[in-house]
Amino acid sequence: MTATDPALTALAQGWCALSLLHGRIEAHIERALQARHGLSVREYSLLDVLSRQHDGEGGHLQMKQVADAVVLSQSATTRLVTRLEDRGLLERYLCPTDRRGIYTNVTEAGLKLLAEARPTNDVALREALDEAAKVPELAPLVRVVESGRVPA
Repeated sequence: MTATDPALTALAQGWCALSLLHGRIEAHIERALQARHGLSVREYSLLDVLSRQHDGEGGHLQMKQVADAVVLSQSATTRLVTRLEDRGLLERYLCPTDRRGIYTNVTEAGLKLLAEARPTNDVALREALDEAAKVPELAPLVRVVESGRVPA
């Protein structure tokens, strides 16, 4: 493949469109969450991921799993956890079976804020997708997102 290869150009254009769609959606949701709930998209995502943990087998996530789920480095995730812990939205405690492990749970205050913010997140996502659907380059990607299926 050369730099002017049509397949490479199409691939680069597709990647740019996907990046643009993601950026538009994230920025729209960020503004809504910050304005109404004082949360960033990353904070909301972290609360959401951690709220889905359970006490059964494999129910608690290790920090690497949490970092992967919120698409941050482990160090950035740790800083984010600390910020939310300082706000009383998360709490950390030692794993009862392995004293080296540390778990992070959402507090009642964190669950309340998450429940209040979820409709804002959902409405902002819908608004961002509706706006993006008006852009011809983004419309096919919006349809894929809306279908809930990833093409093979």
